[in-house]
Amino acid sequence: MVYTEVNRTSNRSPKRRNHLLICLCVVLMAIVILSVTLGLTLGTSSSSSLKATFTNRCQTYLKDNGATTSQNDCEKIWESFKQAFVGRNPCDVPPDAYDSLLHKVSHDPACNRMLFWSKTKEIVHAFTGKMSCYLTLEDTLLGFTLDGLNWCGKNESQETFTTGCPDCDNNSFRAFWNGASAAFAASACGDASVMLNGSIDMPFNSKSIFGSVEVKHFNSSIMNGLTVLLVTKETDT
Repeated sequence: MVYTEVNRTSNRSPKRRNHLLICLCVVLMAIVILSVTLGLTLGTSSSSSLKATFTNRCQTYLKDNGATTSQNDCEKIWESFKQAFVGRNPCDVPPDAYDSLLHKVSHDPACNRMLFWSKTKEIVHAFTGKMSCYLTLEDTLLGFTLDGLNWCGKNESQETFTTGCPDCDNNSFRAFWNGASAAFAASACGDASVMLNGSIDMPFNSKSIFGSVEVKHFNSSIMNGLTVLLVTKETDT
């Protein structure tokens, strides 16, 4: 009887060890998957690459348009930009976080030249590229420097990220463009223009940046009127 009991115990041990090894592997795999998922969500710190892109674009703009802006030190502009979102919750960055930056980098008035747009980004910039007498937000120093970029910070961290930034209402990216759009619209003077997409059902959308931000910041005391340019595809009738 003693021999039989010992034999049964001996037969169970490898099974238990195998079971423990399987459980351990599953746990380790779960940890690895979780780590990879978090890494993809948060992105990797890219402070140096964002700064390099920012300063290179800034310097390129100033080389061609330096006389039109109040600030010509790209390092100081970068520091002011960074202070708006670094160390913050990436989903809790209000538009006024960029007020200091927008006040520091002001532009000469562009009366009768300011051109707004909605759902026509590609064509409007092709147009202003050939017709320098018009000026969009992306033709200003900050607009040119940050166009097409994405960025965010992390709560209580000095890192900056260009990937994995959350697509929430008050993120760093949206907060800047809302604030910059409001400031650009508030400075519109004389006769301004807007280019809208006539090939879609709602050329004017009250929820777009133009409809929800820029229109609300036009100043009737300095702005005479708004000309609407409705563009359509060549195939439209």
